[in-house]
Amino acid sequence: MSESGQTWRQAYEGHPAEAARVRAWTRGRLGHEDAPLVAHELFVAVLGSVTTRRPDIIEMTISTAGRRIRIAAAGRHPLPILQVHGPGAIVIDRLSESSGVSVDGSGLWAQLTAPAELKALR
Repeated sequence: MSESGQTWRQAYEGHPAEAARVRAWTRGRLGHEDAPLVAHELFVAVLGSVTTRRPDIIEMTISTAGRRIRIAAAGRHPLPILQVHGPGAIVIDRLSESSGVSVDGSGLWAQLTAPAELKALR
């Protein structure tokens, strides 16, 4: 039996005010209570990744497959170690099943497991 799912992508300006839009966008796609906060922490970690200049664009991705939910935030430059293991990493770690750094080092992801009765919103 294969698992079907959905994927959504949205690009945001690299500005702190966009974090509220990221939370609202995530809430509008998923009914998981922790997903907006996890998305927020991923966005903020990538936002703070460049010490000389904020990223112009941060791409957020939400993917579902069965009960698995994956949220990712990616910029255009590799993240410094502080952003990978900073204070937000504790929140992400506590609220997700697993998390990590993208293969190219420019983004972070987290995987959550939805309760059986929770489905992605359309």
